[in-house]
Amino acid sequence: MTTVFRKALGALPRLGVQVLDLGPGAAVVSRRGGYTATKMSGDSWMVGGKRPRTRTTADGWGLHKAAAGDLCARHVADLLANYEVNCVFDVGANKGQYGRQLRELGYRGRIVSFEPVPDALARLRKSAERDPEWRVYPFALGRSESFEDMHLGWKTMNSLLQPSAYGQRRYKRFTDTRKEQVRIRRLDEVMDEALEGIAEPRPYLKMDTQGFDMEVFAGAGRRTADFVGMQSEVAVLQLYEGSPRMNEAIAAYEDAGFAITGMYPVTREKTTGRVVEFDCVMARAAAAPSRQG
Repeated sequence: MTTVFRKALGALPRLGVQVLDLGPGAAVVSRRGGYTATKMSGDSWMVGGKRPRTRTTADGWGLHKAAAGDLCARHVADLLANYEVNCVFDVGANKGQYGRQLRELGYRGRIVSFEPVPDALARLRKSAERDPEWRVYPFALGRSESFEDMHLGWKTMNSLLQPSAYGQRRYKRFTDTRKEQVRIRRLDEVMDEALEGIAEPRPYLKMDTQGFDMEVFAGAGRRTADFVGMQSEVAVLQLYEGSPRMNEAIAAYEDAGFAITGMYPVTREKTTGRVVEFDCVMARAAAAPSRQG
């Protein structure tokens, strides 16, 4: 039997309205038309404008990036649920994009965000102010307690490290920088406070610190064993001086007991297609709830 929804969709083209039918209960309606849709996962679609007849390879990478980002976010959301995570350490939180995404995907446990840059910190606090389970710390994390200069003015790419020669060729923003001193603390020194009130903590560590992830990880010391899962941006091509290569970082994480559950491209070279960085999602298999087998 044809539903009222289907009858309505069938009538719209006669009124000059274009319809892109996505299946039961879902459609894109527009007077301009020309939309395309790509199925992502479950009931999720990516809808965009009409593709040109001759599309360059560079244009195509935008779709690849969006698809990888969506798949990574959903993968992490599933991992948090499967491993019964009740506290996410969001290191390099910037304006709170990661925390907001977690909430949108259904995570309701505690979020502990770290961000030392004043402008981003103000936006982060705004994002978290109405969320009683979202805590914000105004400092960076690293291998040791110190105060260091952070390079600013690079939007979401502010870093405690200087840009590499490759990074300077790739991003014009690296040529215009200012420095500001920020406080750095060790992760293992703040974990007890951050986890206070959680009876049986099952934390997850997310790091996005523009080449500084391994320093953050080192600062967790023996407390790395407390994390049931983790996420790190690993570099195939180095954007920052002194940042570890992907194989070096993954080897360190594996030595600490984590195994890869997903790898998602973050950025690519438009001309060559080479991946610059991956989001590497990992979990400690021994920490998986016994119901999973």
